[in-house]
Amino acid sequence: MTTRVWDYLPEYELEKADLLTAVETVFESGQLILGGSVGGFEEEFAAYHGVAHCAGVDNGTNAVTLGLQALGVGPGDEVITVSNTAAPTVVAIDNAGATPVFVDVRQEDFLMDTDQVVAAITPRTRALVPVHLFGQCVDMAPLERLAAEHGLVILEDCAQAHGARHHGRLAGSMGNAAAFSFYPTKVLGAYGDGGAVLTDDAEVDRSLRQLRYYGMDKVYYVVRTPGHNSRLDALQAEILRTKLRRLDTYIAGRQAAARRYAEGLGDLTGPGGLTLPAVADGNEHVYYVYVVRHPQRDQIMERLAQRYDIQLNISYPWPVHTMSGFAKLGYAAGSLPVTERLATEIFSLPMYPSLPGDVQDKVIGALREVMADL
Repeated sequence: MTTRVWDYLPEYELEKADLLTAVETVFESGQLILGGSVGGFEEEFAAYHGVAHCAGVDNGTNAVTLGLQALGVGPGDEVITVSNTAAPTVVAIDNAGATPVFVDVRQEDFLMDTDQVVAAITPRTRALVPVHLFGQCVDMAPLERLAAEHGLVILEDCAQAHGARHHGRLAGSMGNAAAFSFYPTKVLGAYGDGGAVLTDDAEVDRSLRQLRYYGMDKVYYVVRTPGHNSRLDALQAEILRTKLRRLDTYIAGRQAAARRYAEGLGDLTGPGGLTLPAVADGNEHVYYVYVVRHPQRDQIMERLAQRYDIQLNISYPWPVHTMSGFAKLGYAAGSLPVTERLATEIFSLPMYPSLPGDVQDKVIGALREVMADL
């Protein structure tokens, strides 16, 4: 049987009764667009984070786009972020009409190198978008200082960091606003697409609710500013309400799987060996993905697939600044050396809270055998 990095079916079997009850709740409610399911999830998700407001949207990409627009970011503005991220982060900035500006990442934990941000700030800089990558948070203190000094706004990209903490603060509670994705693979995943934006600013929340509904304050009312059709689906909202109650359990399961990997692979580390995930100072890692690193990544993945039918992923093989769709930004090869080097060496091992122990042991054993042959 093929081993993959993610599988929702074990979780579905465990939670089927609750999930089907959630579906019935929506179908029997008489409200299939927004309504009580969406409002209830928004209240509960905001409360989990200790934040005043949550606006549900249709996906994580639009959470970033609408979040930036609600914060006043648009054409002519520059937004500082990283290229070592999923392309939707940068697509969303572009969709808001702003220009992405990249800084490199740290090679030890793959997170934004905050020391490089000050040099990237120009008179056009309007926002910072730190990406809490792979399940842990960017060091926020330097960004908060720079934002205060230069009059910038911070939108946290939390698509990969539900429940992660940085010096005790939850991802999503540290910026002016925070964007989340509920794509099925996420730490808190829906059974389809979904997203949300958190903020403590009532005016930003009002703008978000207007932007997600064509730019209207009320149904079929007056368009105040051209907006989007970007509402969180009621069915996904009710499923997310059910799963939110298990979020801490999901995180514990991921952390247990990470410890199992560390125990099974720890002796393969060292010069020329496998690099396991590093947890940055003050972080509580939730392991959205379990990303390891090796200079012979491609050979390892090929042998795992051919010999053991283990199909792994790379997050991410092509830095965004190297993609043809963003050639207009003018980043030459070598401009972000750490990001570019990581793209040739990193790969993800299977990771999800219901990952069976025997499957994980198969991956550990196969990886050890492949490494011994290198």
